[in-house]
Amino acid sequence: MWTKENRGRYDRSRLRYPSDLTDEEWSLVKPLIPPAKRGGNRRRVDVREIVNGLMYILSTGCQWRALPKDLPPRSTVHGYFDLWNWDGTLDRIHHALYEKCREEAGREASPSAAIIDSQSVKAAEKGGPRSIRMAEPALGRGNAATRGTRARKSRARSAISW
Repeated sequence: MWTKENRGRYDRSRLRYPSDLTDEEWSLVKPLIPPAKRGGNRRRVDVREIVNGLMYILSTGCQWRALPKDLPPRSTVHGYFDLWNWDGTLDRIHHALYEKCREEAGREASPSAAIIDSQSVKAAEKGGPRSIRMAEPALGRGNAATRGTRARKSRARSAISW
């Protein structure tokens, strides 16, 4: 329900973009970002701006090349996206925020029950969790199994193909 407290909590009018992280949101995400690697050059990019760039892409659905110029370069944001996807950082962030949301709602951190329907079983038979992952098609990668497209059925035994 929209109360005065809730309106103030969800007001994003003071942010540059509505997708930018507030200080409170950043305080939840910051500890989950891995530190820069030792040796070599210092990290010159503001990691919060990288996350803001990723959030902009997610919230607007725009193409990588349409990332606004006041955010880090698209190659940098995309590079961190690939790295964090590969090393599990994005999964850790998602899991931590998922648990936090459940706890704030007064629920157990992990669900105690699950409902599985026939569509979920069919999707799992085709390729498991990779078949529903939708981040890769936006990057133009992957084959039909990783893009969530339907598997083709063999016509070898079908009466229609005769």
